[in-house]
Amino acid sequence: MNEKLLSELKGYQIVGRHSAVKTCLWLKKSLKDEGVCYKQKFYGISSHRCLQMTPALMCNQNCIYCWRPLELLKGFKGWDDPDFIVEESIKAQHRLLSGFHGTAGVNRKKLEEAYKPNQVAISLIGEPTLYPHLPELIEGYMQRGFTTFLVTNGTMPDVLEKVSPTQLYISLTAFDEESHITLNRPSGSNWERITKSLGVMRQSDSRTVVRLTLIKGYNMDDRAVKNYAKLINRAEPDFVEAKAYMYLGYSRLRLRYENMPEHADIVNFATKLSKETGYEVVSESEPSRVVLLG
Repeated sequence: MNEKLLSELKGYQIVGRHSAVKTCLWLKKSLKDEGVCYKQKFYGISSHRCLQMTPALMCNQNCIYCWRPLELLKGFKGWDDPDFIVEESIKAQHRLLSGFHGTAGVNRKKLEEAYKPNQVAISLIGEPTLYPHLPELIEGYMQRGFTTFLVTNGTMPDVLEKVSPTQLYISLTAFDEESHITLNRPSGSNWERITKSLGVMRQSDSRTVVRLTLIKGYNMDDRAVKNYAKLINRAEPDFVEAKAYMYLGYSRLRLRYENMPEHADIVNFATKLSKETGYEVVSESEPSRVVLLG
């Protein structure tokens, strides 16, 4: 891995040749009893026991709203074994947690529990469905007592047919092929694969969520609402998350602060989407600017 990428991935623990682990903001807040991730509020997972990782430091899109570095892994040879990634990711989480022992205000009981993670968010950076042993990776975590949340851009429907995570997210920002090309900047038009993945979601035995990343000036008008409703009807997810784009990281090179919706904007959008889909607003998290429909 090149030195430039390593410097861009400050705070990450690199695992093997193409995987990584990083503690998220909400784990840190939870350890200090300063709040929890909206996923704890919505789905009951414990923020301080969540391991955030990726098995693929690579992506097949160049989304304008992505806050991660777009130039990821290049030139590596061979894929790591899924059991290796599971075990080494837990060790990486332990290394990251070791820095909290000298931090003021840390809940010591929670810190002890954090060393026994029981939830993995396969969502950190890149596109996890590019890892060819993803089904075995998910099974490896579940055999060790983890619940598994898989977040994907939906471009690999054949992979989604083979995986059985606890919760399957498809993250949508585009609402049609034109907006897909503008917002996601794929290497080749793969909109048909995304719509196929929504059909796969409909048949999934996992708990399913369509997450909409909403950007002011791009995908929040009435046309977007109607088109999103069609996509949601195709997938029939258990839940829909309407979530604000956050003006962070590398996305600031491509978007403006004004493109970040306020929570009130998300509530207004979710209310319109509810009327179009029949899904009801069941919860919200103002700090994360997200509304849950179910």
